[in-house]
Amino acid sequence: MSGALSIASMPDNEAPADRLAGILGAVHTQVDVTTFPDGETKVRIAAPTPRSILYCTLDHPNDKLAPLILAASALREGGAAEITLVAPYLCYMRQDCAFHQGEAVSQKVIAKVLSPWFDRIVTIEPHLHRTRRLELLFPGIRAQALSAASLLAELISGDDAGDSAILAGPDVEARAWTKAVAEKTRLPFLTLAKSRHGSRNVQVQLENERRFDSMNIYVIDDVISTGGTVIAAAELFRARGAESVEAIAVHALCRDADLDRIAAAGVRRIRSTDSIAHKTNAIAVAPLLGDALSRELDL
Repeated sequence: MSGALSIASMPDNEAPADRLAGILGAVHTQVDVTTFPDGETKVRIAAPTPRSILYCTLDHPNDKLAPLILAASALREGGAAEITLVAPYLCYMRQDCAFHQGEAVSQKVIAKVLSPWFDRIVTIEPHLHRTRRLELLFPGIRAQALSAASLLAELISGDDAGDSAILAGPDVEARAWTKAVAEKTRLPFLTLAKSRHGSRNVQVQLENERRFDSMNIYVIDDVISTGGTVIAAAELFRARGAESVEAIAVHALCRDADLDRIAAAGVRRIRSTDSIAHKTNAIAVAPLLGDALSRELDL
């Protein structure tokens, strides 16, 4: 499909959306969202182009989902023939089954909520476990999960870490993309075994008693939520002689108090992509999104 392209950004998404618009040569407008005293929302949006992108990262999603759907409806009613949701962080992907009787499977629910309103969804490193591919959740539309491995590798390569650096994946689920970052940086990597006993009570182990004297450890994760995993990993590596431990995450959800706890555990630095606006942001996702959308939209 040819024609002009526009990007409409939901509130608090203006800066990353503007960066993406610059890469794609798209018109950037902002969605006007008004909240009434009773909590209901009114959405107003500029006249769309035939191909429209709605940019909204979905951290803290409960207050974002209703305005997002209203904005998508306004785009469609305004004449948009094709609507792409760019959600660098896609919410509710963790719960992919009912672990206890009576639980909702939020992953499937959110997929059903979003699917009717969009022709395409693009996200980065969704937190999938038993669901192997994002497109399986969205059978009626095009869904694309991008890997952030190249972004993280570029950041690490810029550190010029040298022979003293090792990449560490926090659990077996992170092994594949930790390996991908390692291959791009040509650095060695290892994978920890993780057991979780609550949101903040995490234990990690290595299969051997290896020492890390004078080594610089990069703990790489897709999400830092409370920081429990990073803290446990830092404690293990520091106890085994590591010179320094730092963390790099795709999505940073941690609060200031969590950052203080992470620093107190001996983590020298935390960096993240701007998939979610956060004080640790050090990597822009716009080039990754722009490359994928340019190819997908044939720009």
